[in-house]
Amino acid sequence: MKNLDYGIIGNCRTAALVSKTGSIDWFCLPDFDSPSIFAKLLDGEKGGSFHFEVSEDYTITQNYHGHTNLLLTKFESPESGFIVFDYMPRYRTEDTLYYMPPEIHRYIRVIKGRPLVRVIYDPKMNYARGEARHEIVDGYIRTHSTNDPEDKIYLYTSLDPEVVINREEIELTGHHFFLLSYNQKLMRVDINRILLEYERTKVYWLNFVNRSRDYYQYNDMIKRSLLVLKLLSYQQSGAMLAAITTSLPESLGENRNWDYRFCWLRDASMSIDTLLFMKQRSSAERFIKFVKSILKSSRNETIQIMYGIRGERDLTEEELPHLSGYETSRPVRIGNAAYYQEQNDSIGYLLDVIYKYYLYFPGTQDEIEEIWEIIKNLVRSVLASWRKPDRSIWEYRTKKMHFVFSKVMSWVAVDRASLIAELLQREYYAELWRREADIIKAEVHEKGWNEELQCFTQAYDNNDYDSSLLLMQFYDFIEPDNERYVKTVRAIKEHLYHEGLMYRYKAEDDFGVPTSSFTICTFWLIEALFKIGETEEARGIFEKMISYSNHLGLYSEDLDFKTKRQLGNFPQAYSHLAFINTAVLFSEEKRLSQFIRP
Repeated sequence: MKNLDYGIIGNCRTAALVSKTGSIDWFCLPDFDSPSIFAKLLDGEKGGSFHFEVSEDYTITQNYHGHTNLLLTKFESPESGFIVFDYMPRYRTEDTLYYMPPEIHRYIRVIKGRPLVRVIYDPKMNYARGEARHEIVDGYIRTHSTNDPEDKIYLYTSLDPEVVINREEIELTGHHFFLLSYNQKLMRVDINRILLEYERTKVYWLNFVNRSRDYYQYNDMIKRSLLVLKLLSYQQSGAMLAAITTSLPESLGENRNWDYRFCWLRDASMSIDTLLFMKQRSSAERFIKFVKSILKSSRNETIQIMYGIRGERDLTEEELPHLSGYETSRPVRIGNAAYYQEQNDSIGYLLDVIYKYYLYFPGTQDEIEEIWEIIKNLVRSVLASWRKPDRSIWEYRTKKMHFVFSKVMSWVAVDRASLIAELLQREYYAELWRREADIIKAEVHEKGWNEELQCFTQAYDNNDYDSSLLLMQFYDFIEPDNERYVKTVRAIKEHLYHEGLMYRYKAEDDFGVPTSSFTICTFWLIEALFKIGETEEARGIFEKMISYSNHLGLYSEDLDFKTKRQLGNFPQAYSHLAFINTAVLFSEEKRLSQFIRP
């Protein structure tokens, strides 16, 4: 069974996926949302990759270097062995500046013998829409696309460039390197430079993790999830990506294949909320700046559910018919047409994280005034839309309904705005918005509760169950011991829990009935069970979920019910933030004071 057995490397500008056998199968340059230069992930023949061929007597293993985003792939035979250290440079150069060039470093360290290897360097520019042409210039390999001679990449190496291009067998001794860059390097590139960048990058990631909370249990996986969330942030704007890939299918052979290299306000806000909890203040600050930049321009425009990573509003969707898709699951899409949808829940997450940010990290006077104007604009938008049907958290493409969870998150938006108004001593707005929030809550209890089924349902006047309703207590809409919530949790588990995993819903949507499990929904169930007191059952499901991560502790968007193989875009911010939020329920935080002698 093929699985998403990949590691992610990146530097908060772009990222790549490296297979468990050391093949770079997905990489976009120069940014997350740029066209790919390696896309074997989406087409095994046309997509292109960068890997090493060794004889069959080699065993290949892979792990991260401790709590960092430096990936080690070890090739070892009885006589020979070497390690490939893959990373993208990232480190601080000044207080607010970072070195994070659009490039990958592959440092090779021989650990025994004289390994024989072929280097397969096979870039396919612009989503493999053109052939690559190589030329050797001043000791490095310059590659351009036949479709666009100005579309160039540069490969520097300590090995013979001619031998690399011709894929000849090479005997490795000592230390070697590859540096693949979007830009021509002006400084001398040699092994000493590579080793220096490696150490600087290692120290950066160790320092990043050291600032976060520590736990007695699940600490390593919590830290791995934290590192993944950081890699999904775009340094230059503060945007948070949902994932670094496009068109990995939610179910094989179906067409639920979407581009996730964008910033959903929902996903990003949830991620930032988790990063805030883990004491990663700087990521939250950058996201707040991103929000301010996009919402200032939206003062007289509709607020979108998602934006490009630089704040772009137009995310036109198109298909790439020349690519066969992941395991022939077509179509391959770039862009995402969901950007124009009405999803009334999205502002709720955003105002929730803004409230927490200003509760714990108050800004300067001008920042507070600026965000206050944005908050008023957001509330106006919510009050104008919450009574209308929408497409929900699940982004139905052809259907609008009065989704209960959208109403709940509309309440969250107005409730948090009221709390912010109290913080700022704006009594008029605090009272006005509290009344409006009470109206929303009353309607949800009246129209969202199904007396016959004895639970809240997916939408007004329907009988469908929906996993999103498990979050009602998480956002303080309802107390976890409230009889209605307890009954809802049990009803949702009874009808949507299958083979140890959760359906989002079983109602038919634009593409039929979902056939895979949305990973985050199972984490939502675990937390809901924990909150209503069924802690042992919650822990049992959680332990099983740990076993469904890949060999490096990474999660995708979806899981197959029967085989438990990972599906959907990868690695998924949603899944990793949910892992952190769930894991901390079962482990006590380590406190510094416990280790300090009186």
